[in-house]
Amino acid sequence: MTDNALPASLASARQRLEHALIDAGRPVNDASLLAVSKTKPASMIRQASALGQREFGENYLQEALDKQAELADLDDLVWHFIGPLQSNKTRAVAENFAWLHTIDRLKIAKRLSEQRPPHLAPLNVCLQVNISREPSKSGVMPEDVEALAQEVAALPGLKLRGLMAIPAPAESLAAQRQPLAEMRKLLSALQKALPDTPLDTLSMGMSDDLEAAVLEGATLVRLGTAIFGARNTT
Repeated sequence: MTDNALPASLASARQRLEHALIDAGRPVNDASLLAVSKTKPASMIRQASALGQREFGENYLQEALDKQAELADLDDLVWHFIGPLQSNKTRAVAENFAWLHTIDRLKIAKRLSEQRPPHLAPLNVCLQVNISREPSKSGVMPEDVEALAQEVAALPGLKLRGLMAIPAPAESLAAQRQPLAEMRKLLSALQKALPDTPLDTLSMGMSDDLEAAVLEGATLVRLGTAIFGARNTT
């Protein structure tokens, strides 16, 4: 995609989210758009920022840190790390991001909490749930979510916000909604189990299943290709 196409594609993505919210009978400000900018140059993030986009999701740590350095003058951007995180990279995330979507084990959560700089607000985190139980995917199993949530919520450097999932692809709207409905029920159960924790986030829904996700209560939808065009692979 050229920079000239970005205004139209971002406007189209916003309109798609708004229509999905209206169709779901939800307020149009009930979910936010996370622009997934992996493999895209900092110049495109700068342009999207000029068009009012503030929240950006990155999957690759070094690439994200390079972009953050290049865009340091844009101090109102909100950076989300949405890729898998290894133990040896937790400090960089703790020091440079506002959100992490992919916690699936206590060891990582403890390291992030310990490494979060005291002058920063607690790191907003979501537990990644392997809602489709795919062997190839990361994430905590649904039956283990509450136990992990109880432990993560007690860590001082973190603020547990909710759940994230990447369900297995499905063709029909009904099939797409099934695992997403399970996510909604999981979050509802967590809200009852942890009444003092502000669990307000369901990070789910991408280009192929945004409408299904919004119908099932997504509050943060992650769109990359729909905004920035096909991913750069070279």
